[in-house]
Amino acid sequence: MTRADSGPHRVAIGLGGNIGDVSATMRSALTQLEAADGIAVVRVSGLYRTPPWGKTDQAFFYNACAMIETSVAPEDLLGLLLDTERALKRDRRSGERWGPRTIDLDLLWYDGVTLASEDLILPHPRIAERAFVLVPLAEIAPDLQIDGRAVADLARHADDEGIERIQDGDWWRA
Repeated sequence: MTRADSGPHRVAIGLGGNIGDVSATMRSALTQLEAADGIAVVRVSGLYRTPPWGKTDQAFFYNACAMIETSVAPEDLLGLLLDTERALKRDRRSGERWGPRTIDLDLLWYDGVTLASEDLILPHPRIAERAFVLVPLAEIAPDLQIDGRAVADLARHADDEGIERIQDGDWWRA
């Protein structure tokens, strides 16, 4: 892996899924990430039950956000997230966009970096539209800035209908 130019960098990651024991799968993903070189899980939001977004004729999702510190470069971190998804039985090629999945790991924000490459856009291009991301992210990083606005402010104005906090932030250590 390529190391970032300096570090550690603060990074926000979104976690979600709606197939199988999602909280156990997300717990496993966080544990795998924390075991990787150059990554420390600093804080994890509570676990939320959320209505499906994009493709609405499917089971409710479970979502959370995590703040990590890392010395891993953004593109390499994305690769690690995708490798972790594959290890947890997520096959992005066979599923439809926004369809059911065992796990989804999204690189949402990387230390204020703005990036647009073929494989990665930072901050995540739809972060400000998604209450299922904003609500848990505001819990752990309310002052984080997206396009000049605090996440807490974005979350206050998001349509959070149907989003329900079901566990505290220590759920992943259980």
